[in-house]
Amino acid sequence: MRTLVLGRTPARVTEVLATLRADGFDAEGVSTDEEALKLLETEEFGVLIIGGGVEPESRAAISQFAAERRVRRVIDGALTAPFDAYVRREFEPLIQEAADEG
Repeated sequence: MRTLVLGRTPARVTEVLATLRADGFDAEGVSTDEEALKLLETEEFGVLIIGGGVEPESRAAISQFAAERRVRRVIDGALTAPFDAYVRREFEPLIQEAADEG
C-alpha cells in the first residue's frame, strides 16, 4: 500500500521517507498542497500522512480530497526527535493496519 507524506519542511519529509522505505514501505513525499493533490488524484495511495506544520485549512481540504480518492487512512503527525523512532512507533503500525484492512 502506497503512502503519501505531506510536510512543509522538505528535510523532515526526506527523513520520514528514508525510515519508511528502509522498513519496506512504499512511500512518496511532497511539501506543497498542489503536489499532494496531483498525486492523490492518481488514486494510488492508501495512506496519507499530514505533518504538523500543514495549516488547518489545507489539512481539511486535502483530507477531504483524499477521502474521495480511495485513501483509507489519514494520519496526523507532528514529528518529535528522534524522527526514525517516532515514525516506527506512530506511523508504521497505522500504515500496516490500513494495509491489513484492505
